Amino acid sequence: MAVAGGLGVLQGCRVRLLAAYFARLGPGLVTRGSGQRLWRTSERRCWPSVSAGSGLSRSYGSEAKGDEELRVRYLEEENKGIVVLGINRSYAKNSLSKNLIKMLSKAVDALKSDKKVRTIIVRSEVPGIFCAGADLKERAQMSLSEVSSFVSKARTLMNEMANLPVPTIAAIDGTALGGGLELALACDIIVAASSAKMGLVETKLAIIPGAGGTQRLPRAIGMALAKEMIFSARVLNGQEAKSIGLISHVLEQNEAGDAAYRKALALAREFLPQGPVAMRVAKLAINQGMEVDLVTGLAIEEACYAQTIPTKDRLEGLRAFKEKRPPRYKGE
Repeated sequence: MAVAGGLGVLQGCRVRLLAAYFARLGPGLVTRGSGQRLWRTSERRCWPSVSAGSGLSRSYGSEAKGDEELRVRYLEEENKGIVVLGINRSYAKNSLSKNLIKMLSKAVDALKSDKKVRTIIVRSEVPGIFCAGADLKERAQMSLSEVSSFVSKARTLMNEMANLPVPTIAAIDGTALGGGLELALACDIIVAASSAKMGLVETKLAIIPGAGGTQRLPRAIGMALAKEMIFSARVLNGQEAKSIGLISHVLEQNEAGDAAYRKALALAREFLPQGPVAMRVAKLAINQGMEVDLVTGLAIEEACYAQTIPTKDRLEGLRAFKEKRPPRYKGE
């Protein structure tokens, strides 16, 4: 009886953990009949920087302006469902200013509830640089309270990026230092050119990574290597980053300087045909399962799998398999 009672308490704790987890998602999910829970959708929001294109050129069409610090582009045709966030602060090496953090936060907030979005790519519009970290010239003019507020907003942005309900890919075709690498670490997958430079270099400035770097880097490459990188402020090239598991793919840079972006686009195309609800709950199960013990992780997987059972997409997948045709998923 004592053992049974102990197991009951443990099971009850896991149930409460899962209930609290899904409750935390609250606004991101809606309930439909038979207990089905699906991601909330809303009308697509747009910004002045949104424009269409094939995705392989640096020109984003007539709607994009050269002075925009962040370009948000919904791709079309065979790339429909892919959204590109292009950082474009060339005069400041794409450093993270208060305004850029605000723009990124606004973009992420809109994208997380847009059902038409299947994959997001974060890239640079500036050759040779991904993001140089915080804007230190702006930082030097801040008061102590302003610095604290800025770092808090940057950390919130990275968390929101990490929690986006669709796959995210960082394409590093140049230098990603400090907050720039933290932005990439908040994405699900990182691809980089062999000539790219990456590092958390904050200790050189007598501070530490403050937008998730001390937590996400160890989870990506292990505690010892992460400590070594942060303690030494070491900067790695693409090949070195690949060798320690920091990035998933490394490419030789091409003449256009967008080898990582092209690889990210190819990966995103692989994701497009899959069931949207399945993709979202798969990400959910992986992310949350990595933070708990195996038994609780399996319970999270079970809860996430249950979200796919009553969907129309699951039935469409079975029909398509039977009829030997590509499925036509709608995210329902």
